[in-house]
Amino acid sequence: MTTVGYLKLVQLLKSGKVAVMPTDTIYGIVGSALFPETVENIYRLRKRATDKPFIILIHSLNDLNHFNITLTEKKVKFLEKIWPNPVSIVLPCGDAKLKYLHRGKNSLAFRMPKDEKLMEILKSTGPLVAPSANFEGEKPSETIDEAKKYFRDKVAFYLDRGRINSQPSTLIKLNNNGSYEILREGDFKLP
Repeated sequence: MTTVGYLKLVQLLKSGKVAVMPTDTIYGIVGSALFPETVENIYRLRKRATDKPFIILIHSLNDLNHFNITLTEKKVKFLEKIWPNPVSIVLPCGDAKLKYLHRGKNSLAFRMPKDEKLMEILKSTGPLVAPSANFEGEKPSETIDEAKKYFRDKVAFYLDRGRINSQPSTLIKLNNNGSYEILREGDFKLP
């Protein structure tokens, strides 16, 4: 368990390690979305129900190619209008190879953060799963010390940015016809 800088953070995340770090909304326990074993490790650490998918942080729309997500022109325009922001979008994904992410729900939620430092990290690491840094059903960590009470030395490193007190992202399901449903209200309000 160590506190590290951004360059070391990128190296460790790219190697499949798990971190507690600030996201664009709250502290998250994060790891590469491209490594099934990393994703499973985060489920264990968070004591999370295994049928609930994580939100995936991305740097650009091109990152969706990792998940065989195809977008209509209407969906692209919608996403370009609202991202980057603290809003997560649920998109269909039935790829059997990605069941470790979609957990049989055949959809995945993605967010393009509005945080420059986090976007720099994502550009280097690729997509990251990023659930809140707490056990399921418990209070999200507002500080690194709170996160350490949950995870102690079970994560590779912690990145401290002081106290973070914010709401989770707004969660929206984007339908194939271009309509959408708000599944969870957050700070972000649709224009």
